[in-house]
Amino acid sequence: MTRPTVVILGAGLGGTIAAYEIRHALGDRAHVVMVSNGDTFHFTPSNPWVAVNWRKREAIEVSLPGVMKRKGVEFINVAATGIRPDEKSVDLADGRTLAYDYLVIATGPDLAFDEIPGLGPNGHTESICHVDHAVDAASAFDRFVENPGPIVVGAVQGASCFGPAYEFAMILDTELRRRKLRDRVPMTFVTPEPYIGHLGLDGVGDTKGLLESEMRERHIKWIINARVTRVEAGMMHVEEVGEDGKLKTEHALPFAYSMMLPGFRGVEAVRGVEGLTNPRGFVVVDKHQRNPAWPDIFALGVCIAIPPTGPTPVPVGVPKTGFMIESMVTAIAANLKQIIDGQSPTNEASWNAICLADFGDGGVAFMAQPQIPPRNINWSASGGWVHAAKIAFEGYFLRKVRKGQAEPLYEKLALELIGVHKLRRTVQSSATPETRP
Repeated sequence: MTRPTVVILGAGLGGTIAAYEIRHALGDRAHVVMVSNGDTFHFTPSNPWVAVNWRKREAIEVSLPGVMKRKGVEFINVAATGIRPDEKSVDLADGRTLAYDYLVIATGPDLAFDEIPGLGPNGHTESICHVDHAVDAASAFDRFVENPGPIVVGAVQGASCFGPAYEFAMILDTELRRRKLRDRVPMTFVTPEPYIGHLGLDGVGDTKGLLESEMRERHIKWIINARVTRVEAGMMHVEEVGEDGKLKTEHALPFAYSMMLPGFRGVEAVRGVEGLTNPRGFVVVDKHQRNPAWPDIFALGVCIAIPPTGPTPVPVGVPKTGFMIESMVTAIAANLKQIIDGQSPTNEASWNAICLADFGDGGVAFMAQPQIPPRNINWSASGGWVHAAKIAFEGYFLRKVRKGQAEPLYEKLALELIGVHKLRRTVQSSATPETRP
């Protein structure tokens, strides 16, 4: 009997561990192929550190061909240019056509810098969405500190991952204070969110209070319900709208350095495939991570379509955190095993949002279980321990990628970490002043 071929598109945070888990779940019963436009894994959550030279790119990279070969996964370092679901094939940039029995789309997003004139690395703002962008942002920051001025940081309309924007704003503040330059740098945070700490999730725990408090403490001003209309050299034009969506105020924000997260959309290879994606190009999936129109196609991570938590005056996307992505990977691997065994798929991802936002000298952590309200767990906290936890998470995940580890662990570890933190807080609050550590 011919072994089925499972093709995975994308070698990012989701695609890489999908290759490991699917290969582990199916063993020799399937031929697993990874297609990637590049042969190196980058740990994206560390990009804010790269952008201020707290990390070098080499420290967060893993060469994939060798580890994929050891795991029994065929690695094709060629971009996919299109998908033909009716023919069960993928078109590659070198002219080849790759047939599949099952397809797992884990491409991540297309970064829609072009939707706003002057936005992005080819315009007038920096980005931390890719390690190449973060390296360029670090060079720009080195030039900036030679002649400091105003900073504008945040996200534009249509963005769906706000944690890194907050993280980078606070990291910039921390680094500038260390350099004794903070007093020369006015900072403004610009976001389409309806309030600080919304995060595309309508808040988690007290993220509103925690993040507003951090910004006040760090003297960072903010503009919410913001729609960036264009960016010129040294000037960002922003429309602030009211709750009714009508124009409230126009802002012309001067800057000497700016990092703005762009809107996301589906990658060109999948956009416009009827039945596969929504109008924005994100892949539509059911509760088993499977496309309803093409059930031999699965998808995970930032490339999938998730409806917003509710209407907002300015479009705000829903984030897909690394913890959630791993649960999608695990569900897909288990469902593929069931299908190959002749069973119907039954596994569902947990879709819990867990985030560690490091500020260099502290941070904010939150967990939403499930991601969309109402929730069983709606928790947030802040403190120096978040910085240590983020470093530990980075080390864990890079080891996982380098070793080809298939076992998912970190959502369990995150729940244990939250439990320890809650216990510590309870003990401290009940102790007398004389007995507190």
